[in-house]
Amino acid sequence: MNRSQVLRAWGRILSGYQPFLSIEITRECPLRCPGCYAYEPAHLGGATTLRELSDYRGKELVERVLEMVEREKPMHVSIVGGDPLVRYRELDELLPQLAERGTHIQLVTSAFRPIPLEWATIPNLDIVVSVDGLQPEHDARRKPATYERILKHIAGHRVIIHCTVTAQLLRERDYLERFLRHWQGVDSAARAWISIFTPQRGATGEEILSREQVEFVARELARLRPLYSKLDMRLETIEQFLDPPQSPEECIFARSTRVVSADLKTTVHPCQFGGDPDCSRCGCIASMGLADLGSRKLFDFVELGSLFKASEKIGKLVAGVRATTSPEARA
Repeated sequence: MNRSQVLRAWGRILSGYQPFLSIEITRECPLRCPGCYAYEPAHLGGATTLRELSDYRGKELVERVLEMVEREKPMHVSIVGGDPLVRYRELDELLPQLAERGTHIQLVTSAFRPIPLEWATIPNLDIVVSVDGLQPEHDARRKPATYERILKHIAGHRVIIHCTVTAQLLRERDYLERFLRHWQGVDSAARAWISIFTPQRGATGEEILSREQVEFVARELARLRPLYSKLDMRLETIEQFLDPPQSPEECIFARSTRVVSADLKTTVHPCQFGGDPDCSRCGCIASMGLADLGSRKLFDFVELGSLFKASEKIGKLVAGVRATTSPEARA
């Protein structure tokens, strides 16, 4: 975020709004990816699951999302799922209308189907394509969203490639470099982001990295960053992997983002992962990026993290007053 965006986010917080909104726009996804947090039994707190929720489609979905954005007034909207491309017809209407409002939009997909070329002209839209490593590992986990299909479906776009590193990918020490080398040569890939798999508290599984593996990933990304221009991560962001926020209360991303599930009512706590994520082992690039931002200083004298905490307290008071004086509260 640049200084202008930081000030805008600060203004949202002072006004009692969360600057970031993430919407699980559909409960549907044609994939069954191992380790997908959205379909974990505890994702929504255990009482229900994403696939069991009701969701919307057609004109009603478009109208309900626009109503939510008008009410929440976020500066940034992430559209996730499920896979948003299940609702590509609705997105044809929704994305231009969000862009007209000046909202920055991030759409996260597996690119299992073609991404409409018209979307490449929508301002303030980032399309993030989730990729699980190089082709052999990815295709085994992500069929039918294979490498062959992804490359075909992103043609004509400039997407962000996002890979979440799991322990399996680190069996070969040059794996990350080979991954970045591949996408460096793909014209449709504008940037690459790397996250580290975030487990639930107490979980075990082959995806989970050891502390030594996390340290290796951080060192390797720091080494590769000057070699591959598409690796879009500040060195300070990479360093946050070694000391992530230890709880949702310490995480700027968790505290500044409202995550809403497919019924457009259920809030996902404490962050996009839901359930009970092990924050001490968090590897979410959004969390790391905002932790890096929080450590920076505005106008060279005030740490943004401290400013955020102070502003959040004022914003909650403002939101409380607004709630008690709204037409709904007076009715």
